[in-house]
Amino acid sequence: MTAEDVFMRPFLREVQIKWPDIENTQAYPFNLPSISHVDKVSFFKPVTYIIGENGAGKSTLIEAIAIAMGLNPEGGTKSSQFSTHQNHSILHKYLRTVKGARRPEQWYFLRAESFYNLATYMEDIQMTASAGYGTQSLHKASHGESFMALLHNKLHGRRGFYIFDEPEAALSPNRQLSALAEIHRLVENGSQLIITTHSPILLAYPNATIFQLTDSGLHEISYEDTEHFKITRDFLTRRESMLETLLNLDEEDN
Repeated sequence: MTAEDVFMRPFLREVQIKWPDIENTQAYPFNLPSISHVDKVSFFKPVTYIIGENGAGKSTLIEAIAIAMGLNPEGGTKSSQFSTHQNHSILHKYLRTVKGARRPEQWYFLRAESFYNLATYMEDIQMTASAGYGTQSLHKASHGESFMALLHNKLHGRRGFYIFDEPEAALSPNRQLSALAEIHRLVENGSQLIITTHSPILLAYPNATIFQLTDSGLHEISYEDTEHFKITRDFLTRRESMLETLLNLDEEDN
């Protein structure tokens, strides 16, 4: 039985931006060239990636999806009701979610940029171990160890709905490989994942849908056609010539 067979149907089938309801389309984030060309995002596979350059709006989009699904904008489960600052966009207010018949058994939004705030919240309410994050305080472990403790201990994966925003931020290449294995474990247990990433390692999950967000909107792309793959491949196979070009080594030698 394949992961797709276990997954069957997505918990979240589609999100649609309700453009007719938006009074000022020139306000942020609707004025972002990328967002302005997006009408909907459809989910077909257990794992969906949304990629793009820094500033393209992918984190804004995935944050809005998380909030529209009832998750805390700073991360955590649906019960993680903490807030350190209100800086999320209003995009979630204009999203229509099209859900499947199944309901997730577990929900989680993992944000690299606010994971410290989540760890502090868990310590404040003394729930680190009892909530399934492991026996060690998240603040006493390295950032990468904390991330892996979350993936391995907290996310049981049985029909889970998980949104990850750049989870590779704290992970070494070796830990990214471990994270990829954890993602597979979650998928095999019937979970749905929506992930933004810059990592060619995490992006390599088999049979995933990859959407690239650009100034012309959201477009499906194959793994081998992503810049993440092509630039990494070219650098590893032509490292010396690329360094010479980038750093003008020949000119400096002369």
